[in-house]
Amino acid sequence: MKSEHEWRRKLTPEEYSILRERGTEPAFSGEYNDNFNTGMYFCRGCGAELFSSEVKFNSSSGWPSFFQPTSKSAVKEERDIRQGMERTKVSCKNCGGHLGHVFTDGPRKTKDGKLTSGLRYCINSAALEFKEGE
Repeated sequence: MKSEHEWRRKLTPEEYSILRERGTEPAFSGEYNDNFNTGMYFCRGCGAELFSSEVKFNSSSGWPSFFQPTSKSAVKEERDIRQGMERTKVSCKNCGGHLGHVFTDGPRKTKDGKLTSGLRYCINSAALEFKEGE
């Protein structure tokens, strides 16, 4: 585990705000919102594998959206009652970095008709690093 000083040195101010202080980037501003290239999304804080491009979909919410993480052990989900609403917070299970939230309004099927989780992992681009072709 890194100290807060080490996190501040490693991350940009926006990345630090999101990953370490539970901030949120403005809708439609993140670099991966419209990225539909084939690859893998990793935690910007520690490099842990989080989401595959195969489960990314266009939610029109303004943030990258996925219907499941690469594994149940990749993320941690916790009840979040900040800001006067009840949500489920998602963080990297490896480093504890805040990623975003998960909602129950995701797609029920893929474009080719396969069933999905029905969840929408709404994730901040600044919390992710994309590697094409992974």
